[in-house]
Amino acid sequence: MAMATRRLVKKHGLNMNQQGSGRNTRTLWLLILLAAIYGGLLYFRHGVTGRPLLDGFIGVALGLYICSRPAANAVDLLFAERYRLRLITGGWAGLGWLALNLLVFSVGFAVIVLGTQQLAATAI
Repeated sequence: MAMATRRLVKKHGLNMNQQGSGRNTRTLWLLILLAAIYGGLLYFRHGVTGRPLLDGFIGVALGLYICSRPAANAVDLLFAERYRLRLITGGWAGLGWLALNLLVFSVGFAVIVLGTQQLAATAI
């Protein structure tokens, strides 16, 4: 651990292994799994419920929920835990966590697009 990081930890009482640090990777992977299930149902069964309007609403709501977790992590990181940003970006583990959040946000956006396509299919 670098000297500057140790000073930050000592001065501000930061501990990256705290339970409430917001780095719950299991939840993020679960959200990716939910998106994969929704996408798989759309691809293989051509719908979740068989009604494109309802499938679209489910997709948009699910995508917004999936995007909300990484967005909340980003807001916490930027505003509530400013000093933790230096610790996270200082090592590969922290950069991996940031990359996972970006992946989850991208997957959530893709689910929103799929849901919107289902909604647009009902309008045609």
